[in-house]
Amino acid sequence: MGLRIYNTLTRQKELFEPLTPGEVRMYVCGITAYDLSHLGHARSALVFDVIRRYLEFTGTRVRFVRNFTDVDDKIIKRAEKDGVSPAEVSERYITEYQKDMERLGVLPASVEPKATAYIPQMIALIERLLARGFAYVVDGDVFFEVRRFARYGRLSGRNLDELLAGARVEVDERKRDPRDFALWKSSKPGEPSWESPWGPGRPGWHIECSAMSMEHLGSPFDIHGGGEDLIFPHHECEIAQSEAATDTPFVRYWVHNGFVQINKEKMSKSLGNFFTIREIFEKSPYGAPVTADALRYFLLATHYRSPVDFSDDALWEAKRALDRFYGLFQRLDESSGAAGPGDGLLLPLLERLDEGFRQAMDDDFSTPGAIAQFQLLRGELNRLIDAGLSRRSGERAREHFRSFGRVLGLFQSSWRAWEYESGTAGAETLTDEEIERKLAERNEARRRKDFARADEIRAELAAFGIAIEDRPDGTSRWKR
Repeated sequence: MGLRIYNTLTRQKELFEPLTPGEVRMYVCGITAYDLSHLGHARSALVFDVIRRYLEFTGTRVRFVRNFTDVDDKIIKRAEKDGVSPAEVSERYITEYQKDMERLGVLPASVEPKATAYIPQMIALIERLLARGFAYVVDGDVFFEVRRFARYGRLSGRNLDELLAGARVEVDERKRDPRDFALWKSSKPGEPSWESPWGPGRPGWHIECSAMSMEHLGSPFDIHGGGEDLIFPHHECEIAQSEAATDTPFVRYWVHNGFVQINKEKMSKSLGNFFTIREIFEKSPYGAPVTADALRYFLLATHYRSPVDFSDDALWEAKRALDRFYGLFQRLDESSGAAGPGDGLLLPLLERLDEGFRQAMDDDFSTPGAIAQFQLLRGELNRLIDAGLSRRSGERAREHFRSFGRVLGLFQSSWRAWEYESGTAGAETLTDEEIERKLAERNEARRRKDFARADEIRAELAAFGIAIEDRPDGTSRWKR
């Protein structure tokens, strides 16, 4: 079938066909560097990191561009507050972002351009729009005239009248239409500025990404991505100014990730439910430190286009799931050297993972489906180990987890390293007899309807990597 991607522009899944076979050019909007990055930034970065990894996994060459906005009203306000220059602010938070991405395991982009290094390209693009009649100058400011571009609103699915009511635009009576947006802003005293044909000033936000993406990827290019909050106005404006300037389609496939919610409310500083990436890593839900693996697993367990609801409980569940995988890796590492009945059954299981994993990822990068394939293989491998599996087969199975897990950025640590990273190093293991006694105690608690105690015993066993499955007939079974 091939890879199918949901295209925001057409509102449907489409067969992905890159402009150049075997090569993909992809641009993703990066941060405005005025503060520490938050969980929403982490999700967007992780989504496109996995998309890039999967494309490369399939043998595709990827040129991946992710920009930094390093001049902006927010940066200027932060500089005034901190008593430093805007350049110092942006450099500080670009560095901090890169540290956060490294800790999260997000690969660096092929190119990471900063807006201020591309002022000449932006000026040239604006001059072209003026020459073609899509822009006008007022007192040193340059505006794009939205009504001149008939296709404006295609990406967001809004018509011009709806945009007039809902547009996030600055009130400026000098505009010919309230929906018109700034391409160039004349400088105010004390603000950073660059010389231009219209006087000193700085670029508008939207023009930055058009200029940088076309400089590094040409036009059109294959994939443009970002959070769904960028669909309007940012990406809508990018399309308008880029296609008005070139008379060609700007981007083939538009890909957007969903919001992060905190306890089912959108993450927001005003609601007091706002977490930076650094704060997430400083958490210790239920006494266990948060690892990059756990945060990645949590975020990838939800499809990238759906909202993801963050909570300590959800993060803890992600850690427990990974505990079970690393418990399996320990068993594979410790399996006997002799061949056993399980060896002959291994190859079909690994082939099933290969097929199921690719089918899931080819369906609009369904990471939940890919994770489900790993979970199925984990259960089957535990049964093969119980039946008898050689060390050589165990090593082969472990390498399969590493190879496919690398696409998601998971399962790369040894089980010993995981124990230390996740705070379970030195934990005792339970014998089968001890597990059975715990399970009997839990079953008795359930019989008495003491469900609080039953949940406590489940949690106690989970801390040792033991999962309990309650059957419809009222019985229970366990597995490592």
